[in-house]
Amino acid sequence: MFRHPAHWVALGFGAGLSPKAPGTVGTLWAWLSWWALQDFFTQKEQFAIIVIASLVGVWACKVCAENLNISDPGAIVWDEVVAFWLVLFVLSPASFSTQLMAFALFRFFDAAKPGPVAWADQLFKGFGWRGAFGILFDDFVAAFCTLFCFALWRAW
Repeated sequence: MFRHPAHWVALGFGAGLSPKAPGTVGTLWAWLSWWALQDFFTQKEQFAIIVIASLVGVWACKVCAENLNISDPGAIVWDEVVAFWLVLFVLSPASFSTQLMAFALFRFFDAAKPGPVAWADQLFKGFGWRGAFGILFDDFVAAFCTLFCFALWRAW
């Protein structure tokens, strides 16, 4: 983690080094960091943070995956972080129970990879910029699926 600054980002500042369920730990880190910081930024600033974190994340994931020589290492959790930030941003303001349900749905879609998430996970496999984008892409699809469930629930 200390060999390159990109590793700090890609590994979620250490969350991805969890020996068990690093994706879940990374998503928890995302939730806690969002909860702690959301009141300090306007909605426009929050959206800008997500966009910038996504762009920096592609670079960080590229560097980290290449240095680990694994195309999509489980220790890289920045994809969970920015995707779950997007979920929380779209749902804001949301109660704790809504955020908890969003967490559970997002983890389901990210871990089980049903339908469109599995498709997205296979679309950009490999190294380089394409592979790095792919690391984030399937998590954004999982975020979309999570938000789609909320949209269906609210419409019903």
